[in-house]
Amino acid sequence: MTTRRTGLREQKKQATREALRTAALRLALEHGPDNVRVDDIAAVAGVSPRTYNNYFSSREQAIVAAVTSERERRVAAAVAGRPAARLADAVIDAIVDQYTSQGESDRDALLLIITHPALRTAFVHAPSAIEHPLAEAIAERIGDSDPHTARVLAASVAAAVRVALQQWLQPAGTSPAISGLVVPSGELPDLLRSTLAPLAPALDAAEKRPHRRHQ
Repeated sequence: MTTRRTGLREQKKQATREALRTAALRLALEHGPDNVRVDDIAAVAGVSPRTYNNYFSSREQAIVAAVTSERERRVAAAVAGRPAARLADAVIDAIVDQYTSQGESDRDALLLIITHPALRTAFVHAPSAIEHPLAEAIAERIGDSDPHTARVLAASVAAAVRVALQQWLQPAGTSPAISGLVVPSGELPDLLRSTLAPLAPALDAAEKRPHRRHQ
């Protein structure tokens, strides 16, 4: 019974999170991010502003979450789902796929993000969410009894993704009149592979170490 209650509680929390990020993106697309208030998002989602603050720390975080939601879970699942592949290849391919596969609605949301500085900042820092699930996937792959190896590797992957996104979303020019304009620089898949490439030797080394499990 306790397990069932816990499961239902988690489902409700996930549904609330989904409702909030969907409402945030919808309002931002309809009215512009600067015209969206936390109270508005909460009202559309059918919760109180206090409940909103339990899930997101800003409107920007909620808007970006509508685009990046579940990405961390999908990255980890993709790595775990290729047990026969080289770990470095599995990680890099999963990152590139999840950060570049977008539908029509995702493209509209991404355009919104790259044209608003506060949203760009939140978007660039969003990769930190992949650290925990990716660390678990890496730890499962390498079976390492050292609790730090997988966490350091996952954090390094997240940092590499941030560097690629920062390069991709760098402002065009330095004039104050155009400081808000961003022109994506280069192909994102190429940038991701370039920033992740230096981590391949570390991932290889971790994979080649004696396979050890926690005792």
